[in-house]
Amino acid sequence: MKDNYLLSTTTMVSMDPSTAIKNYQFGERAKSELIVMSQLTLALTGFTEQERIGGRKMLLMLMEAVRGELQFAHNSTGHHEYTKAISALNDAISLTESGQYEQASEKIAMAISASTTPAQEAWQVLSEHGLL
Repeated sequence: MKDNYLLSTTTMVSMDPSTAIKNYQFGERAKSELIVMSQLTLALTGFTEQERIGGRKMLLMLMEAVRGELQFAHNSTGHHEYTKAISALNDAISLTESGQYEQASEKIAMAISASTTPAQEAWQVLSEHGLL
């Protein structure tokens, strides 16, 4: 009788500790900002038309600021997941501009997922180096 083994797959992450610290910081910050952004996007649906106009302008400014931070994260670390987050956020910006808030929130969720990946990978590296 053969033994059955449960094989665990882990992703090997090639990242030095300095880059891991950057990825962890950038990823966690982006995730927090994107979560707030998603909540604000959905909140717009409950605003009056007049309130929605001003709220949308402020939300778009926030979206553009976070997109700039994601671009800085990518430039600083070279991690490709930040470009996925930027792409999803670009889509969310377009959807917000056209008043499609629920769809925009879905795109923001995709950006959250993409920006979380570098932080998770960084956590693994930092743990392996005994830094956590």
